Amino acid sequence: MRLSLQAQYAICGIFDLAYNGRGEPIQVRVIGERQKIPARYLEQIFQRLRRADLVRGKRGPGGGYVLARPPEQVTLRDVVAAVEGSIESQLGGGPPPREGGATFRPGFLWSELAVEIGQAFERIHLDDLCRRAAKAGVRRADGESQMYHI
Repeated sequence: MRLSLQAQYAICGIFDLAYNGRGEPIQVRVIGERQKIPARYLEQIFQRLRRADLVRGKRGPGGGYVLARPPEQVTLRDVVAAVEGSIESQLGGGPPPREGGATFRPGFLWSELAVEIGQAFERIHLDDLCRRAAKAGVRRADGESQMYHI
């Protein structure tokens, strides 16, 4: 199974928010620049994450997105489901046999795989990703402020 680009961008975007946000709003444009994701596309993804109650938007000066829940309560399964639907629906059993007779396909496999993959995605939380990233030396935004002084 390969994650769609949309699911990959959603994971990268919400990871950036958890890793660099520290509870403060971050603009999609800033996340997009850091993650090399087009801001317009990322905004559409964040709208889906918002509808799934994974992020909250704040308008106006100093606005942006923040996590709607603590990172230890957000799983990769939540993120993927917000943008693509359930893993089970993505791994449907494939097309039915053409003729109504017996099938020689392992149709049972798709539902079993969906359960296994879903459980793996359920075990990984955003706080896990942040800890792994820090351990792996992934750079933080370190004070990259979007405040403009005149």
